[in-house]
Amino acid sequence: MERNKTHARVLKMVVMGLLVAVSIVLVTLIHIPFPPAPFLEYDPADVPIFIGTFLLGPVPGLVLTVLASLIQGLTVSAGSGPIGILMHVLATGSFALVAGTIYKRAKTRRNALIALGAGVVVQVAVMILCNLVFTPLFMGTAMKDVVPMLLPVILPFNLMKSGINAVVTYIVYKPVSRVAHRILGQPEPAAEKSAGRS
Repeated sequence: MERNKTHARVLKMVVMGLLVAVSIVLVTLIHIPFPPAPFLEYDPADVPIFIGTFLLGPVPGLVLTVLASLIQGLTVSAGSGPIGILMHVLATGSFALVAGTIYKRAKTRRNALIALGAGVVVQVAVMILCNLVFTPLFMGTAMKDVVPMLLPVILPFNLMKSGINAVVTYIVYKPVSRVAHRILGQPEPAAEKSAGRS
């Protein structure tokens, strides 16, 4: 029994490692400038984290966020420094906790939409607060200089980024989850099997 539990934990760590690796690959290969503010770039690195959150739960989703943020912040996004890492953890971590908690209660297609929608709202709100607090520190400017950017730049960019990643997660989660459950040696939960009819 103990050996089975250890084996299950190892497989779970393998899946989490794969998801983090895919996240880093995505942010390395795909970064599209936001036309109104080219210094902001869209990337789909959060998609594997969102998938892991739905698959494993809110706490593992938060762990995935921390790991991916640290690796990304120390490698491909090193220019953003500790502030970038912290902002990523706070924003994506908030999504993972909110969306993961909602989806865990009922793993249906309808609840997935609710979870993703709530996650997007929370993530965007957290990013707005983070930009007000941390952007002045990062850029060496005053908060009053950041405020005029909220509505025309910061809000639409984060809404677009979080929204696209949520939509992609919704589309790809089912096939990815089937593969992940096979790796974990687990049957797909009945609620997830019926999600397509919910």
